[in-house]
Amino acid sequence: MPAITVDNPLVLPRLAPIGRDAAPRAVRAIVPARHQREGAGFEIWRPFPGELSMEEADPFLLLDQGGPTNYGPQEALGAPWHPHRGFETVTYVIDGELSHHDTNGGGGVIREGDTQWMTAGGGILHDELPTERMFRRGGPMHIVQLWVNLPASLKRTPPRYQPIVGDKLQLVTTPDGASLLRVIAGSVGPFDGPGVTHTPITYLHATISPGAQAKVPWNPAFTALAYVLTGSGFAGADNRPIAEHDLVVFGRGDHVVLRAADVPGGDATALDVLLLGGVPIREPIAHYGPFVMNTREEIVATLDDFRRGRLGVIPADQLAPRKFSN
Repeated sequence: MPAITVDNPLVLPRLAPIGRDAAPRAVRAIVPARHQREGAGFEIWRPFPGELSMEEADPFLLLDQGGPTNYGPQEALGAPWHPHRGFETVTYVIDGELSHHDTNGGGGVIREGDTQWMTAGGGILHDELPTERMFRRGGPMHIVQLWVNLPASLKRTPPRYQPIVGDKLQLVTTPDGASLLRVIAGSVGPFDGPGVTHTPITYLHATISPGAQAKVPWNPAFTALAYVLTGSGFAGADNRPIAEHDLVVFGRGDHVVLRAADVPGGDATALDVLLLGGVPIREPIAHYGPFVMNTREEIVATLDDFRRGRLGVIPADQLAPRKFSN
């Protein structure tokens, strides 16, 4: 798996060993992701929403994994112009490249290891399409998108765009040097990721070497989820088996435990997982497609605002249907 990596994790700063009296988080549930199509027809795996309730996923709303796949020439797909209001979209490109435009002036090319953090807030329109190079040549693509909810007090906050280049991620390793943690946002032990969040969360991508165990400190006030991107292994102190596209829901405690299988399975060379969690917002949720508010009345008002162009207007030079971004 490409992403951002290092030849020798031993050169990285290390997490402190977990104390003997520390409380590992028990595995409450393992939820398989659903396979479906989105956008212009690209395939995704979605662990939530679905079997995992919105209350259990709080403060997150959605997690989609696109790929890993290998596109032929003129096969790559994306998501043409569409609106959002009331939350943040976080697009992490593990492999390939994608281009973003939005009606707030944000945008650019998101390459391997990069993250696009877009606060939709009060309203925005954007598109996410393969670059012209990606579309014409084809190649590997692996993307994850996370939706982070906003509390009622921030539902209409001004839109914001954060491009997080891969080499700005905080890279750390476990005490034995056998796992690589890429911290995108929030804190893991004393190490902070570069993402600036409205809702307190931690979000990272971990690669765990075959047979290695990773004990990752986790804020006791945060929820804790682990999503398996590729490979296989075990979760929790009781070694619950996990495989590709499984979402692990952890209970309370101060650290999570993950172990890679001796033979990761498939084409994987390690266990790759996303670790995410945050402070639950615990507010009513009313949602309709790309809009997430607190009441039905707010959704009706949002639809009216969208029809009247109050969420943004697509630039004239972007109106024609496109399969790639230039």
